[in-house]
Amino acid sequence: MTIWSNRKSLILAATILASAGGLAAFADDPVQHAHTPQQTAQQPAGNDAEAAYLAENDAAMDKMMADMEVKPTGDIDRDFVAMMTPHHEGAIAMALAVLKYGRNEQLKRIAQEIIVDQQQEIAAMKLAIGDPLPPSDAAPTQVAPENTPARPMPSQTVQGMDPNMKM
Repeated sequence: MTIWSNRKSLILAATILASAGGLAAFADDPVQHAHTPQQTAQQPAGNDAEAAYLAENDAAMDKMMADMEVKPTGDIDRDFVAMMTPHHEGAIAMALAVLKYGRNEQLKRIAQEIIVDQQQEIAAMKLAIGDPLPPSDAAPTQVAPENTPARPMPSQTVQGMDPNMKM
């Protein structure tokens, strides 16, 4: 096995172990397994959100793993950036899914920080190897679930006016 294959295997193993550890901790939490009659009656909506979250998370992981499969160029620094960029983009996609479907405000704030941090790290890595940066864009740290009506952006309303005010 080559050094390159060992490195990819190590990255894959670390990702799997990190994911498995978090899932094992969640699975062993008895509070997560206790269901009151009210919770059981409400589960279908939660299951729909969970299914949508899991689908987005799986898609993000699949894309990340596929995009991390890069052909070595002989330039270790470029190869590192080529693999780490999709890794960071995968973290951003996973954080966006938590923002869309999660309920814990503390975790949502952490997800927002992850998005900003990962975007900054991608930019820093590209600058370090002399690659041009993509056009600047705001970090997508506010995501509404797909079934939530969209609220107008501040730029779409008159400054200081209540967008719901009737005229």
